[in-house]
This record gives sequence, C-alpha cells and structure tokens, in this order.
Amino acid sequence: MAFLAMPQPFDFEHTTERFRVFGLDLANLWHEGGLHRVVGTREVRIEAAPGGVDVEPLDDETRPLVRTLLGADFDLGAFAPADPILARLRMQLDGFRPPIAPDPFEMLVGAITAQQISLFAAFAVRNRFVERYGVRADHAYAFPTAERVAGLQQDDLTTLGYSRRKADYVLSLARSGLDFDSIAQLPDDEVKAALTALPGIGEWTADWFLARHLARPRAWPAGDLALRKVVSDFYGDGRPLTTEEVREIGARFEPFQNLAAHYLLLGHRMPG
Repeated sequence: MAFLAMPQPFDFEHTTERFRVFGLDLANLWHEGGLHRVVGTREVRIEAAPGGVDVEPLDDETRPLVRTLLGADFDLGAFAPADPILARLRMQLDGFRPPIAPDPFEMLVGAITAQQISLFAAFAVRNRFVERYGVRADHAYAFPTAERVAGLQQDDLTTLGYSRRKADYVLSLARSGLDFDSIAQLPDDEVKAALTALPGIGEWTADWFLARHLARPRAWPAGDLALRKVVSDFYGDGRPLTTEEVREIGARFEPFQNLAAHYLLLGHRMPG
C-alpha cells in the first residue's frame, strides 16, 4: 500500500464513521478495518495511517477520489466556532472531515432513497439496488450509472423496495440528462433551482447535494428532519424547533454552516 498524506488535523475513525454506523454500504464498503470503493474498474482500499491513510492502489486516478471521499478540502484550521456547543464538539471531534460523495448521481439517488424512512432502511433498499444494477469488483460495487438506470422500468425498482413514487423519481433523475459538471460551476441558489426543477428533489435534498457533494461551506439543510432533531436537542430547550428556527440558528455558524451541520450530527451520534 502507498501512503497518502492528509491535511491536518485528520481523524480516520471519525471521518469514516458514516460508512459503518448505518449498516452495510456496498458502494462504500467497510471491510476488515478498511474502506473499499470502486474507482473506474479497480477496487481501492483505504486504511488508517499516521498522518494520513494507506491506499492501494494509489495513482493519479485514485488519489483525487480518495481525497474527496475523506473531506481533504475542508479548511479545519479556520473552523473555530464561537458558539459554545459547537466549539465543544469541534474539540471533541478534532480531525473529523465530513466525507464527500464523489458521484452526484449516486448522492441524489441515496437522498431520494432516504426520504421519509430511516437511514438503516434506506441503506438496505439502496444496497439491493447497487447489488442488482451495479458492477462488483473484489468486495465493493461500482454504483449503477445513470445510463444503466435510465433503461429500467418502475417495476425494476419497486421489487427492490422502492415505492412507486420514489422509483419514478430515480428514473426521472437518470433520464434527465443533467450536466453535473456545469451545475457544479453555479452559485448555491442556482444549483438548488436546477435540482428542485426535477420531480422528487426538494429543497433539503438540494441542500444536502450542496453539502455532501459540492462541499459548499454555507450549505445548511434546515428542512431535513435529522438535522432539525439534532439542532432541537442541542439548542431547543426541550422543544422541537421549526424549520425557520433551525435556519436562523444556522446563521450563527457563518460561514461554516456545512461543517457545523456535520459536527452536530456526528456529535449527536457519539456516546456521551
């Protein structure tokens, strides 16, 4: 294996927690102490190493994906929140770099799959989809391509556990012909407008696309039920907060709303 240095601070366990906590993820597979993902036609294994990670294989094709997947471009050095709750989490989770979904179609299909069900249930449905229509390498699977999915029918997805409505959303996305490279060059509000024009993609899904695929610093999915619950528990004085109240709280984290959301979510899952 070859060593890849990561920007410091970096904590491998915190950064990869998402790939373990919700169960098996065939496209981002935690296997025998390492993270596996298919890049092109090759399976890449990522393991913890002092100061970074060990990667096999590591080359010009796999290096940028590994860096993206492990949140290398987040500026943790500048992330020094004044808010006392977030400041405590920043210290306790030092080195946590929110993982970024490298593939936009994969990220949006995952978000559609998770609508109105638990993440554990969503991962189970998503894994059946990946196993049926993806391509297996050694252990992990390459996520199904939009081109492959565009040729499917509604029943192909409902047999895997998708509702008819969600199946239609996934098929519409696959057939939309969205130019994700061009969308990535747009400002936040125009990205959201382009995405929410599609059926099944609402504001919070578009916000998570900004956060988890484009790594936009001010992305703050105030309407997401999971984030609302976490913010309510930390800041609600015992009562559930409205979407508008969560949006207002996000303003205090400017310009690090994206990092704040991820630190609050992970901090809420951690024991104690």
